[in-house]
Amino acid sequence: MILSDRGIKAYIEKGWLVVDPLDEGQIRENGVDLRIGKEYARFKEVDRPLDVTNAENVDDYYERGSMDEEGIVIRPYEHVLLHTLEYVKMPEDLVALVNLKSTLARLGLYIPPTVVDAGFEGQIVIEIIGSSFPVRLRPGIPFIHFVLVRLDSPVEKGYSKRGHYQGQRGVKLPKLPIRL
Repeated sequence: MILSDRGIKAYIEKGWLVVDPLDEGQIRENGVDLRIGKEYARFKEVDRPLDVTNAENVDDYYERGSMDEEGIVIRPYEHVLLHTLEYVKMPEDLVALVNLKSTLARLGLYIPPTVVDAGFEGQIVIEIIGSSFPVRLRPGIPFIHFVLVRLDSPVEKGYSKRGHYQGQRGVKLPKLPIRL
């Protein structure tokens, strides 16, 4: 079941769900709008393949930076990692489905399907893919809609017990190696 604005407020008031900082206006009829933080990581064009089963230096494949008030221009079809300004703490009985705000989608921007697991805690890192024309984004603007779905029961093994990105702040690059 998707939580309504009333359900979201109840979870927050009871301290079961944390979204910090949070302005009342970010809570929408069926989700929470989250804003862009300051850090980013652009995907570089690199000729040598990155073997995800080895602990290579993943930093060689990204250009990292921090936005000022001018923000960042997402170039056509470029892939960029952004993070939320908000730090979230998910309870063990909720997951979140993440959607790009419709105004940004209407500009041709795209994010891959993203789920935030039960028990996750941290700022959320989102890959955004550029449109056919450059688009400037600035820190603090709402960019994703966080839809909260209640599970039929709390999870046995929540993200808090096994998650690679638990407690992350800012843009965290992929943790390698991926084990077979």
